[in-house]
Amino acid sequence: MKKPALLESFSDRSRVFDFVNRPAAGAKPDVRHGTVLYVEDITVSFDGFKALDALTLYVNAGELRCIIGPNGAGKTTMMDVITGKTRPDAGRAWFGQNIDLLTLDEPRVAQAGIGRKFQKPTVFENHTVHENLELAMAGARSVWPVLFARLSGEQSAHIDETLELIGLAERRHTLAGALSHGQKQWLEIGMLLMQEPELLLVDEPVAGMTPQEVERTAELLVRLAGKRSVVVVEHDMEFVRSIARTVTVLHEGRVLAEGSMDKIQNDPKVVEVYLGE
Repeated sequence: MKKPALLESFSDRSRVFDFVNRPAAGAKPDVRHGTVLYVEDITVSFDGFKALDALTLYVNAGELRCIIGPNGAGKTTMMDVITGKTRPDAGRAWFGQNIDLLTLDEPRVAQAGIGRKFQKPTVFENHTVHENLELAMAGARSVWPVLFARLSGEQSAHIDETLELIGLAERRHTLAGALSHGQKQWLEIGMLLMQEPELLLVDEPVAGMTPQEVERTAELLVRLAGKRSVVVVEHDMEFVRSIARTVTVLHEGRVLAEGSMDKIQNDPKVVEVYLGE
């Protein structure tokens, strides 16, 4: 893949100017060149084992990208680096042209506009679906002041729009703990959407879902792309086939192959290390 021109200037930029690269409150990623995420030459080692080995990956603005690969390929470590959970030994990671992710911790990465959905849903089970979205919108640590505060018309409209998008409008008054596994997954995606992320990282969203829930999840993720960028890490190849436009295959911490699903399925290297005969 051709390297975006932007990275030519990033490669030689000194950390002396780190203060310039730290986003101000409310700063948005600059995606005028069409790329929202730049990961270049990222290496991460754990006790001598290279979880990522000079990994280079670019994600376009508005893209729905699927990441696949065998266990231990580096998928989770890659997301940990992007979200500030893990510091790499070497390399660069930028959010748009203006935000150096390696200067930010996890809360500041989230504030910059990157939302991460883990495999196991985490919701406030003793609060309603609507209340969960309220809490996510406020980003508050204290529950009760948020729930007793009066919402503005704009905030109420945002919640209603999100409820419709995630398919839980009729469940707005249901306790989150009473939802099915798939519905909890959708609610957590909705909670991330309340924070208006530019990039969503979604880890194995359909694990444990019914076939009907898998289908609705595919529809949801396809709808989310365009307005924002979505990166999906998944092992369910049928699900990947249903949503994928571009697929990246990781193996031993590097990109093994990248392209359309048809190209990936017919790549001998991918068949050997992941898809099997």
